[in-house]
Amino acid sequence: MSKNKSYNRKVQSILKKFIFIVGVPLMSFLIVSLVAISWWNKNTSCANSISCVKNLSGAYNGSQTYGVFEDKTFSVPAYLAETTINNTNVLGNSTSDKRIEIDLTNQRLYAYEGDTKIYDFLVSTGKWGRTPTGTFEIWIKLRYTTMSGGNKDWGTYYYLPNVPYTMFFYNAQIPKWRGYGIHGTYWHSNFGHPMSHGCINMKTEEVEQLYYWANPPSIKNTTYSTADNPGTKIIIYGEAPNE
Repeated sequence: MSKNKSYNRKVQSILKKFIFIVGVPLMSFLIVSLVAISWWNKNTSCANSISCVKNLSGAYNGSQTYGVFEDKTFSVPAYLAETTINNTNVLGNSTSDKRIEIDLTNQRLYAYEGDTKIYDFLVSTGKWGRTPTGTFEIWIKLRYTTMSGGNKDWGTYYYLPNVPYTMFFYNAQIPKWRGYGIHGTYWHSNFGHPMSHGCINMKTEEVEQLYYWANPPSIKNTTYSTADNPGTKIIIYGEAPNE
């Protein structure tokens, strides 16, 4: 009997040492990993860190006259200050049965009303960050917004004030705070090739047409979709060229 007790005490002692040696570091690793993942999600997973977290006013910011893209600083074009709001649908009066399709393989965007193609535009999708695929819905439209992200050490940092005609989209897998959207572009003209951090870049004069065609109809600098006035469906498919 005493031998069994002695044996049990030895086993318990070994188990305690094992838990201390292996268990404590493992738990510490798991805690640190969870904290790191949480920090990553909050600080780097947002495609456009300023617009999707801090400011959804949709207002033009006249104090922001310089932008940064691909380690280059440049003046923001003066024409962006045009603030006229066109609240009439372009090339169509219907507010239903609309959809936008984005073909990553061919870097094109198509807009449909039913089976009728309304628009066919060249775009630039994700290069430094992947554009998600699936079915989405526009949840907010901003006449202007500031976009910032990337990493200065890697040469991918960007700061882009007054990005025009932005339509942010989401679904159950890609929440709103991730900041993916379709928007105008004044910092490059290399359409037809991946050039973004995950969003869909368009020529400003073309995305303006899409902005006022898509739902919900834009009546202010900021327009939210609602249950009674849902955003246009967006379908993204294919695989972007590895350039």
